[in-house]
Amino acid sequence: MKKFLFALTSIVLLLGSCTEDLVSIDYSEINPAIFPKSESDIQAMVNAAYYPLRGAYSDGIFSTSEKGVMFISDATTEILYGPYGDQQKATLHNYRPEDAPFTRYYDDFYNKISRMTVTIDQIEKSTVSESLKKRAIAEVRCARGLLAYTLFDLYGPLVIAPLELLQNPLKEEPLARLTSQETVDFIEADLIAAADGLPAPSEAEYGRFNKALAKMIQIRLNLHEKKWDKVLALSNDIIAYQYYSLDADYAGMWNLDGAKNSKEVIWAIPCDYAGTSENQWQLMVLPAVFAPKGGFGTIQSTWYFYDSFESNDKRKTRLIAEFTGTDGITYSRTNPGSLMNYGPIPLKIHPDAERTTGLTTVDIIMYRYADVLLSKAEAIANISGPNQEAMNLVNMVRKRADLGDKQLANYSALPAFNDLILLERSHEFWCENGQYRADLIRHGKFVSRTQQVKGSNFTAPHKVLFPFSPARIAEGKGKFIQNPGYN
Repeated sequence: MKKFLFALTSIVLLLGSCTEDLVSIDYSEINPAIFPKSESDIQAMVNAAYYPLRGAYSDGIFSTSEKGVMFISDATTEILYGPYGDQQKATLHNYRPEDAPFTRYYDDFYNKISRMTVTIDQIEKSTVSESLKKRAIAEVRCARGLLAYTLFDLYGPLVIAPLELLQNPLKEEPLARLTSQETVDFIEADLIAAADGLPAPSEAEYGRFNKALAKMIQIRLNLHEKKWDKVLALSNDIIAYQYYSLDADYAGMWNLDGAKNSKEVIWAIPCDYAGTSENQWQLMVLPAVFAPKGGFGTIQSTWYFYDSFESNDKRKTRLIAEFTGTDGITYSRTNPGSLMNYGPIPLKIHPDAERTTGLTTVDIIMYRYADVLLSKAEAIANISGPNQEAMNLVNMVRKRADLGDKQLANYSALPAFNDLILLERSHEFWCENGQYRADLIRHGKFVSRTQQVKGSNFTAPHKVLFPFSPARIAEGKGKFIQNPGYN
């Protein structure tokens, strides 16, 4: 892991300029006769593909701040409540095309897909060994598939520039968005190819992509499309690796070295104090008066979400419902002040009170084996109806949380079972990668839950997708069509 961090730090420095925001080199401007030629050249290009998938305030799509997907996505659900600013707009679904915090994921990252397309072509044309090419291309295609899926989930169909156009940058040609199926096919092709070329979980370096991750992202894509047979097959593939298992200590996965030592974590983003990749979650959620080390207190959970847990559920351990501040005041539901007036503090990760900056070394967990089990349960139920096999998978996850078994007789109807799955997913994956937003949308509860919990007058069916910015619409010269409801 240290080697990977050093390599990533090196590539950040190599690709940076002396500007406020680091800008990566455009590989289409590099003469392929001299680059890439060596293994180190190829590794530099691969590391650059990981770069936008970091946790970083300025240019990492998985930042744990208000500029990251998880923060904003969970704020659109009952998991988080933003008392002001962009997080409040997310909370109430009050986002518009003029709101850069909601259009920025596409604006700032869609061109990274094109950059990865050029990178793949450069690697294919290089003179390095075929085995090195295959591994490198698999990593870049996994990065491209993950990034494209993330944007597709937020915005719907994407513009995907073809290689021929990217090879002729002086040719101005506005592009239309692909159809939804074309976008799905593009993402799926990347992830299938990535799974073929990536190492098995047992052989992969911590923090880098492996076969199971490529299949896990495919699971998310096929949940999005309700392709239950594919979800089931992919889940079985990951289970068949016989590498992953549920961690006995749920909260411990978010300890200082928890992710590194857990056989449940499929992929985590390594973080450090140097900011190679940043985790700012304590800074975002802890109030300034939190002892022994506070933060900005920019977001809360909701009491609705807190009350949805069973009393002895270990998964709510770090939903902090009471604390005594450095001001001597004990804050709680009955005495919330302005710090807990919407809900408890959603800390999730280790407090890391000895951290030397606003950052923490707690790694950002993105995907876990529990997701495989709950996804498989949902697929089984939606293929052949709820059965004992599906309920056993749910109960495996519940048992780790010190909860009793649910009985199939009480959830034999599909709507009831799907409600149970949705509830368990919210309890299991709160404040991880923001996927619960997609879960609510898949189950048709995204709008109604916001109305129920937050009383929003701004939410509407079209808010299941974020808007595109006016700049992207203008750039498309009539070919790029805004998402419905935002015109």
